[in-house]
Amino acid sequence: MELSLVIPVFNEEEALPHLRERLEEVGPTFGRSYEVLLIDDGSSDGSFPFLKRWQSEDPERIRVIRFRRNFGQTAAMAAGFAYARGEVVITLDADCQNDPGDVPILMEKVDEGYDVVSGWRRDRKDTFLTRKLPSMMANKLISRLTGVALHDYGCTLKAYRREIFSQVRLYGEMHRFIPALASWVGGSICEVPVNHHPRRYGTSKYGLGRTIRVVLDLMTVKFLLRYSTGPMQMIGKIGLSILVPGALWATWQIIERFFMGRPLGDRPAFLLALMMCFLGVHFLSMGLLAEIQTRTYHESQDKPIFTVREILERPEET
Repeated sequence: MELSLVIPVFNEEEALPHLRERLEEVGPTFGRSYEVLLIDDGSSDGSFPFLKRWQSEDPERIRVIRFRRNFGQTAAMAAGFAYARGEVVITLDADCQNDPGDVPILMEKVDEGYDVVSGWRRDRKDTFLTRKLPSMMANKLISRLTGVALHDYGCTLKAYRREIFSQVRLYGEMHRFIPALASWVGGSICEVPVNHHPRRYGTSKYGLGRTIRVVLDLMTVKFLLRYSTGPMQMIGKIGLSILVPGALWATWQIIERFFMGRPLGDRPAFLLALMMCFLGVHFLSMGLLAEIQTRTYHESQDKPIFTVREILERPEET
């Protein structure tokens, strides 16, 4: 199997017939063997009966994974990656805003050697204040913090090589950060403009309420990208930046007490300096515990701290 299309579905009863029609129309243009994985993320409308009927009518190409309840888009994508049989996985939304006709455009870049190809909804058909403006701000923030500059992290239409997504673990709202996580394991990333259609069927499942979760997950991704194998490098710096000034300040006040006759009992500054010392030691202790936990994690799960693309060496003699 060369290509797997992974499509999360949550209450898209109205859009699914049009999605099927479009896939059957553009499928022959892919020019390679492919399958379609539809992940029913706990839909409560008629989505699953339609998916079940679709699969029974095209069992060779259509596969349906049904969740017991709604786990979210990240979980749906993780399930798609886990069950995909293709060498390349392309993800897209089920609401017909992503165009399956753009699949060949993404595959051209994959064939050029890129590991992740991200779609860019340059002419996005969404409302400006509630969707486009927050997305623009989020994209700039994510690009700056992760070091992977993309115009459109939120576009679901992306292509991934198997060796990349097999090394990335997803949770929370991490699906939008896959390009950044892929860069962590040495993946090459590019971005291509894709079509985007206005939503004509159903209602949007996204809102401003997800912004807080995205920001929190962004902080997690930033930590993973830079400090996952050495948390002491971050926590220790914070601890030292508090401990050293506090210790120097306390020492100076003690010198003033013994050599200049200034009392300490009525000086809140001395208590503040001691608190800074204790807080700095606390951060250093947290850093040491984090280092121990990190090493336990990598060793217990045989988690590598590097990834190898290929090995060039002289063939073994027989």
